[in-house]
Amino acid sequence: MAEWFKDWFDRDYAAIYAGRGPEEARTAVAMALARAPGLASGPVLDLACGSGRHLEALRRTNGLAFGLDLSRDLLALAPAELRPWLLRGDMRRLPVRPSSLAGICMWFTPFGYFSDDQNRALLQSLRGLLRPGGVLLLDFLNAAHVRATLVKEDEAVHHGLRVVSRRSLEGGRIVKRMDLTRVDTGATRRVTESVRLYEPSELVAMARDCGLERIGEAGDYHGAPFDASASPRWIGFFGRIGVE
Repeated sequence: MAEWFKDWFDRDYAAIYAGRGPEEARTAVAMALARAPGLASGPVLDLACGSGRHLEALRRTNGLAFGLDLSRDLLALAPAELRPWLLRGDMRRLPVRPSSLAGICMWFTPFGYFSDDQNRALLQSLRGLLRPGGVLLLDFLNAAHVRATLVKEDEAVHHGLRVVSRRSLEGGRIVKRMDLTRVDTGATRRVTESVRLYEPSELVAMARDCGLERIGEAGDYHGAPFDASASPRWIGFFGRIGVE
């Protein structure tokens, strides 16, 4: 499987998704802290943190929160005061001691990039990093809503970048292919996003197999109850099973 994420999360990505700003992040983090108070203290990893918008909000409450991302470009966009708390690395090989984290947050769908076996292995490894009582937050797409509302093609301009997006469902994955054109120079490139589209029940079962038990869920960043037909997202909260 092509590792599309290694080439895509750059400044063009940041421009396209600039609407996902700090206010949304503050709302999401406040909801998470209300649902999982354990995230308010102890070492908490914001995994695939990007430029750190969720981490910045979390660190207002938890001074031990830190972030990790693979993208040099996104990490470089983080506020200067966050940079001492940022690491660059691959989520499949995390430089974290086993059983050392009070929590792990995965905001804005950084799960499902890999094959089923690799996704399962990732969950297994994350469980091993949590200490007893630790919490994993998994912010994911609502698969039913994605299928019902899929827009096959659209066009928009973001900060001088014209973006033609084509979306399709392929082999259990949601695939988005984007043709990017700079308005000022005409320079073009094509990028792809590809995420395995798991049902909430599939994620719960996979997590359970990996030693993680669901302890809560929400359907959006405000904490609305999850509705399979209407919720834009599925946000699962998981606790570590076992004490070893």
